[in-house]
Amino acid sequence: MEPKKVSESRIINTDQVLSCDLNNYNTLFGGVLMKKLDSAATLSARRHARVKECVTASTDSIDFLCPIHQTDSVCIESFVTYTGRTSMEIFCKVIAEDMMTGERRIAATAFLTFVALDENKKPVEVPGVIPETEEEQFLYETGKERAEMRKMRRQKSKELAQYITVKKPWDN
Repeated sequence: MEPKKVSESRIINTDQVLSCDLNNYNTLFGGVLMKKLDSAATLSARRHARVKECVTASTDSIDFLCPIHQTDSVCIESFVTYTGRTSMEIFCKVIAEDMMTGERRIAATAFLTFVALDENKKPVEVPGVIPETEEEQFLYETGKERAEMRKMRRQKSKELAQYITVKKPWDN
């Protein structure tokens, strides 16, 4: 399987911020942004793997760096930065642009991991990646470390799950 250039998985989605997307601080709801990130990352994963279905395996982090206001546009850029055998790490950056002044800022960053599935919903092998820009190279070179941290965190989550009850507080 031939590796693909990072640029081949790039998705860019720009949208306006609507009043219904705002929280009580008049900034974009974090959950609205999370949905946009997941949607863009899904398309990057599917574009890279060229499969019908990719599922979110994890969201490492979404770092909200500055608020997004109704006067801003919100641009999400996502692309595959690192791959395992069946998994893909997707980096998302959120660029807010003040539509009145044209000032742009990085409003958030996120790493999500997706697994490509075949028609039987079984994981399928994915191509490697070829970074081209300095940004892509940095993300690629640091990808293995993030993948190892992800595995460790997943193991800790499985251990924690053994101690968590499914019993409702009102059950006897």
